[in-house]
Amino acid sequence: MNEKQFSGKVALVTGATSGIGQACAIAFAEAGAKVICVGRKAEALKEIKETIGAEVLTIAADLAETEAAERVVARAIEVFGGIDILVNAAGHISNGTIENTSLEAWDDMMNVNVRSPFQLMQKALPSLIERRGNIVNVSSVTGLRAFPGVLAYCVSKAALDQLTRCASLELAAKGVRVNAVNPGVVVTQIHKRGGMNDEAYGAFLEHSKTTHPLGRTGRPKEIADLVLFLASDKASWITGATYSIDGGRSQTCAR
Repeated sequence: MNEKQFSGKVALVTGATSGIGQACAIAFAEAGAKVICVGRKAEALKEIKETIGAEVLTIAADLAETEAAERVVARAIEVFGGIDILVNAAGHISNGTIENTSLEAWDDMMNVNVRSPFQLMQKALPSLIERRGNIVNVSSVTGLRAFPGVLAYCVSKAALDQLTRCASLELAAKGVRVNAVNPGVVVTQIHKRGGMNDEAYGAFLEHSKTTHPLGRTGRPKEIADLVLFLASDKASWITGATYSIDGGRSQTCAR
């Protein structure tokens, strides 16, 4: 694959300060794109800017806030003139069942995992249509399969997958492709931010080696590689797809 295949392109990546989003931001920059990195923490944004170097714009934003999407898109267009690729990688997870998930926890999950991608897609569309760009949403294996104990997260990712499919049909005639990636367990900070302590997270990762048929957890760079492929011209006839990248996890069943 051409190292600079995204030269002249502008990629907006949310959740760019850690995990999959960070790996995507770095990968797009290495492939020649101008990158807009969106995250909540100023210090983490400073670090990713230093890592990437030139042709990067950082925007501090809490995407759960209604006004954030419009502000982010407006700033990206102001600085770089437009958006060719939108990667919705920001995500939030917390534990909870049908019996004990609070409305606050439900709303937090839906706001970050579904509403904010919807808003960003909507606000970025004029530029994406003009430039015949594309969107890649970072979903989860939990969007394709049911898992106990993370009810709202599963529902939010299933909704994101359906948003991806519906938008892809509506935007196909306008030349904008929309796809999603559905990772299994990837070593990031999302579970710790969701409330897991170090000991519990270590045990979870160890157990995950047994639940993923390939015998290991994923790496953020592996997900970023698939995101870049879907955003590239090599995927020019792919839209509305939800791609499993999960070491075989979505093929398994309870036993």
